[in-house]
Amino acid sequence: MSVRLIPRLDIKAPNLVKGVHLEGLRVLGDPARFARFYYQQGADELLYMDIVASLYQRNTILELVQATSQEIFIPLTVGGGLRSLEDMRRALGRGADKVALNTAALARPELIREAAREFGSSAVVVSIEAKRRPQGGYEAYCDCGRERSRREVVEWARQACDLGAGEILLTSIDQEGTGGGYDLELTRLVSRAVPVPVIACGGAGRPGDLVRVVKEGQADAVCLASLLHYSALEQEPGLAGQAGTGPRRFSRVARAGLGRLKARLGQEGIPCRP
Repeated sequence: MSVRLIPRLDIKAPNLVKGVHLEGLRVLGDPARFARFYYQQGADELLYMDIVASLYQRNTILELVQATSQEIFIPLTVGGGLRSLEDMRRALGRGADKVALNTAALARPELIREAAREFGSSAVVVSIEAKRRPQGGYEAYCDCGRERSRREVVEWARQACDLGAGEILLTSIDQEGTGGGYDLELTRLVSRAVPVPVIACGGAGRPGDLVRVVKEGQADAVCLASLLHYSALEQEPGLAGQAGTGPRRFSRVARAGLGRLKARLGQEGIPCRP
């Protein structure tokens, strides 16, 4: 199967934001404009994540989802603040193709089974935010990396799949936003443990990071944020609009658009969608 490249757009309404370790958020600009840009550049899918929805127990991006779905014709996953089947139904009704569950699923795992029965496993993504434990292994966190769950990541991933999850979105909190590369051990452990596709997220800073997480981490797809956002701001400064900070580069992140990334993967013998 082809490896999918999925831009991740973290939303703190109404802005696209980016942080490090899911904290210290910087406003970058209008998420809809970034989404259109990535669609035109060849993104395979898009991920919208409302990163404060669980904290405030609300979801504020459904209008953005609807507007995006009318202009962009690739799969769109929406996460953040989805606590019930009705929340998911609203997101899917506004144009999302998949929903990503984290906090609510950790609180009540049976929600995964209910969602899979109602909407199909292919529409249910379980998002796992993982942090390395000092004594070894990884723990799953919720509320955008703020709260511990006391659940071991690999065991939780297996349980989520048994309940009907169609994909695992695996984010390394330790690596997220650093540009230091994906957590290969984490990705490999989960990829080997579950029968569904694993989307690696958190840490991409250079094209080679994608190669390594696919070959060594055995990821089926890669999620990208800083690596694309800062490059996009340099290519198209107008993306920032009045809300953005302008084309400020994060020093550890290379310039790399989607075309260059797909070309690099192709050179390494890794199939990508055109």
